[in-house]
Amino acid sequence: VQLIESGGQLVQAGTSLTLSCVVSGRTISRLDAGWFRQSPGKERELIAEAKWAGGATSYADSVKGRFTITRDNTDNTVYLQMNDLKPDDTAIYYCALAVGSNAGISGPKYWGQGTQVTVSS
Repeated sequence: VQLIESGGQLVQAGTSLTLSCVVSGRTISRLDAGWFRQSPGKERELIAEAKWAGGATSYADSVKGRFTITRDNTDNTVYLQMNDLKPDDTAIYYCALAVGSNAGISGPKYWGQGTQVTVSS
């Protein structure tokens, strides 16, 4: 299973960016998906989750109202739309996929290689 993220770049505060995560080797339609991020000196944190059953989404307080996770089961891709970016959003962003329909994103998961997002003030 491969997860390939793209879209990370250097942007100015207040702008928007969309990250993509293309999955191969598994069909995402019955798997929970999520986006994590890790800043220097900090632990990797879950910032957005999209469950396969019912389509429910959830967000960390730090990004709620600014970020949106979506999934395209036809293209086997997970997206993260990020609006009103702030310098504190600077991090490596990782896409993750639960390994099974009953696993959940907090359990065993597949990881992408990460994409760097840098937000300048």
